[in-house]
Amino acid sequence: MTNAESFFRLVRHPLKFRLFLLTKLPSAWFSGVRVKEIDETHCLVTVPYKWFSQNPFRSTYFACLAMAGELSTGALAMANVYKSQPAVSMLVVNMHAEYHKKAVGKTFFTCRDGLLFREMINDAILTGESRTVQATSIGTNAAGELIATFRISWSFRARRS
Repeated sequence: MTNAESFFRLVRHPLKFRLFLLTKLPSAWFSGVRVKEIDETHCLVTVPYKWFSQNPFRSTYFACLAMAGELSTGALAMANVYKSQPAVSMLVVNMHAEYHKKAVGKTFFTCRDGLLFREMINDAILTGESRTVQATSIGTNAAGELIATFRISWSFRARRS
């Protein structure tokens, strides 16, 4: 089993990943952000419209949408740096958001850049130089209508031993 597959098993375990969210990303946990699907190519994250994630305009607060968009990219990044040798640091260096439609129900964020993450992280390990990946997360509602688009730039650097 690869390190990424081990990470996917952890994320798919309902109790372990919710505990991770509660301890490391409590605002995401309280907002109801959840990983629904993840594999080497894509990640699907949901955020509900509920009391804790709402804004005064009867829609999902933009920051809750941003958390879900970031997590859909970040989980794929984390899978590729999980237990890597040498260790790889990761950091969000830029985020661009476009909001297209009011989010009034559950919103689904999908990132399909898993293979791009793997390629760039492997390159960062091989070269010892920093690499940046711009990943896209598309947010849709239950009807498939576009809610938001996030472009999150992640920087990766292999740590020296």
